[in-house]
This record gives sequence, structure tokens and C-alpha cells, in this order.
Amino acid sequence: VQGQSDSPPPTFALSTEESERRGMLAVMEAERQLGFIPRDVSDKNLGYDVESSIPDTGLLRFIEVKGRVRGAATITITKNEILTGLNKPEQFILAVVLLDPNHEEVRYIRNPFDQEPDFKATSVNYDTQALLIRSQEPS
Repeated sequence: VQGQSDSPPPTFALSTEESERRGMLAVMEAERQLGFIPRDVSDKNLGYDVESSIPDTGLLRFIEVKGRVRGAATITITKNEILTGLNKPEQFILAVVLLDPNHEEVRYIRNPFDQEPDFKATSVNYDTQALLIRSQEPS
């Protein structure tokens, strides 16, 4: 069929603010269910949105949250987020939250980045499906 692509366009729209809010809530809940203690640090510009404590270890998980309507083609990652992921590979998790009208699916990607962005770049667009291929259930 002419004009048809492999992935259908999103069937509903969300504001960036609503996508971020739903994504954060879903990741915070996933972390609690795993037994960790998440804290929202998204307003501190640290290169990640959630700092999640691993009880009785003193260790932290650094989670960058990206909420996207299911079917969105790209995910924009800032240079600061990429550098944080490369500098803290054992602790950093990119959480992609796929949003449907009444459901959120949380996917975790460890070591999501292969190289630093160009010096002049402020952000990089990543292909959503290429990232999701490397994703797994929260753990």
C-alpha cells in the first residue's frame, strides 16, 4: 500500500511534559518494585533523572528516563546524558518508557552509547528501534 511504513505512526499525542511525567512515574515504580530506593533528581542537570539507591550497599544506579509514545522514530539524548553514560557505565541505565493511552512499558538499556558525541553537538537523535533491540525488562 502506498505510503505505508513498517511502523505505524503514533495513534495519540502527548506533550513533552506529560511524556516525561509518565515516564518518571513508571521508572520510579519499577525501581521500588525491584527493591531500590529511587529519588527524582531531574531538576539538577546531572546527566540522569533518577538516582536509585541499592539498599545496604552504598551504591547508586543513575537512570536517564525517556518517555516516548509507542512508535516514535527517535529519542533525543543530550551530550551531558551521553557523557554520563560513558563515564559511569556500570551504574548508568537508559530507561525508555513506551507510552500507550493507558499503559507504560519500561525498558532498560545498559551501556547504550558507543562513542562520545561530536564536540560541537549539544544532543544526538538515536533510532528508537535500534536502542530497544538492546533493551530488557527492568532489573
